[in-house]
Amino acid sequence: MVKKYKKDGNTSYALGATVTIELLKRRPELARAVYISPRSDIAAATELANKLGVRTETSEKPFNILSPKGNCFVIGEFDKFASPINSDKHHIVLVNPSDSGNLGTIMRDVAAFDCAELAIIKPAVDPFDPKTIRASMGALFNINFELFDSFDEYLKTRGAVHNVMPFMLARNGKKFGDTRFAANEKYSLVFGNEATGLDKMFEKYGAVMIEQSEKADSLNLSTAVAVAMYKLMQTEN
Repeated sequence: MVKKYKKDGNTSYALGATVTIELLKRRPELARAVYISPRSDIAAATELANKLGVRTETSEKPFNILSPKGNCFVIGEFDKFASPINSDKHHIVLVNPSDSGNLGTIMRDVAAFDCAELAIIKPAVDPFDPKTIRASMGALFNINFELFDSFDEYLKTRGAVHNVMPFMLARNGKKFGDTRFAANEKYSLVFGNEATGLDKMFEKYGAVMIEQSEKADSLNLSTAVAVAMYKLMQTEN
């Protein structure tokens, strides 16, 4: 029985055909059901679900509960899962991200550049919120991500051997264009909340600033992460 999403629940929903297909391709063992709108002419999700033995149901009721705007025709229901990050990989570290759209887009960046894994410092927006999953275009099912109660906990458990590189609008910040990644080192690229950025305590690690014109006060969080990951990917290659 479909219910409204709850953060403290054990299940979540992939809203849309593309996102549901990513669920079925990447995490088929977690899929509980696929709901098809009677208004849909999308066959790919149904065919894949049937092939995998995942229950399908054609009904408008789940869409009235989960996506009342009427622009969604396929929903995948799945069990939430853990995907711990690896200490021997580069990390993108998000400190208190608050926007589901930004987090989803960053997940998509992480999957696209495929050179780092994602650490999320709480309090933070819920990575399993259907809005986040939809913004990620299903990338959530393709990456490793992990939540931590604090930045100190992250350092102790996953980032102890990493070079911490906080991205800040600091007066004494080093220009990112002048930054060089060492091929034999691992890095934690740290980004702050969309509204408040990083606390000044992060300056002790040596702040880095992405150069930009004065026509905008700052880059969008997901854009800044994409710029940083592109350069990190070039080092990896």
